[in-house]
Amino acid sequence: MNDFIKYQAQTSPYPLGIEVSHAEGIYIYDKSGKKYIDFVAGVSGASLGHKNQKVNEAIKKQLDLYSHVMVYGEYSQSPAVEYCKLLASMLPSQLSKTYLVNSGTEATEGALKLARRVTGRTQFISCRNAYHGNTMGSMSVMEHEERKKPFLPLIPDVAFIDFNNEEDLLKITEKTAAIILESIQGGAGFIEPENDFLKKVKQRCEDMGALMIIDEIQPGFGRTGKLFGFENYNVVPDIIIIGKGMGGGMPVGGFVSSPEYMDLLSNNPKMGHITTFGGHPVIAAACLATLKEISETSLIPQAIEKEKLFRSLLVHPLITEVRGRGLMLAAMTEKPEICDNIILKCQEKGLILFWLLFEARAIRITPPLTITEDEITKGCKILIDVLDEVQAEL
Repeated sequence: MNDFIKYQAQTSPYPLGIEVSHAEGIYIYDKSGKKYIDFVAGVSGASLGHKNQKVNEAIKKQLDLYSHVMVYGEYSQSPAVEYCKLLASMLPSQLSKTYLVNSGTEATEGALKLARRVTGRTQFISCRNAYHGNTMGSMSVMEHEERKKPFLPLIPDVAFIDFNNEEDLLKITEKTAAIILESIQGGAGFIEPENDFLKKVKQRCEDMGALMIIDEIQPGFGRTGKLFGFENYNVVPDIIIIGKGMGGGMPVGGFVSSPEYMDLLSNNPKMGHITTFGGHPVIAAACLATLKEISETSLIPQAIEKEKLFRSLLVHPLITEVRGRGLMLAAMTEKPEICDNIILKCQEKGLILFWLLFEARAIRITPPLTITEDEITKGCKILIDVLDEVQAEL
């Protein structure tokens, strides 16, 4: 642990500090042999749990063939080609061409660049309390001045609206290149669109000649009971951003649009977006195995049934509501201090929970899609016992 602090750059002054020995299924084990139920899945990244056999076999098989051979976009490498082809078959027909990158935030960068290239416009619209990544471009479409201030100036010409505020849609004008928004707001507290909000966003974009970018980095790949979150709300965006759960625990991202739009990145100028390791064959093999497992099993519809079980078990005076959909849930408390206490006590008792970025009262519950009803029940019992303990201390 001392070397972890001394040699590895930290994201906060107070890391949780579990010294991981190994992980399997929905369990993580520390070096002392303690076993933890994982209700977080690497912040929605380990969609099929830890050490998934099919994902691991795909990785090992590809490693024996070849790893990195050329920068993205020059050679035809079957794992990436097969993955993009399968993904296209599951998406609306106009979303048929994928650019594979290394992370969600790079996917955001690519999508923003594509929107400017398509429209010739500069303005972006984003939502307050949205999170699309932490590089300079993706940070520019995050309206959190405290986080942005040390890194200013960022990309100019960005305006912000409130999620679910229809009057704010008038800010989308003929100067707007694109609006970028999550199908379900993650860091804000797992807030769903209401009253056909996403459909109204798309209509305003069409009226103004702007593009609609939907961020599916967290809701995507079965977590909400559909392959992608936007499918719950009867809307088809112009560009989608993907990442997190698409790699079954491996680092990856991508953005998807029409061939007409995506081909613009290959000329005037050439290499409008370029990445050395995007479409990496080993990562792509993991993505392909993950997508097949998610789509060929009952994991997607099971997410809704598992949500019902979570909601039936998470009944307690300290839980004010449970937000979200499927296995993208947030148990809300009254105060951040209560939330902090619960998360830390649960870790002591062998249950991993986590926070949300902008909503300090929320307890993140985003387990692997493979979690069983028995494992949900066991984890929720630990959480309820901790809630009883915290309530007694108040």
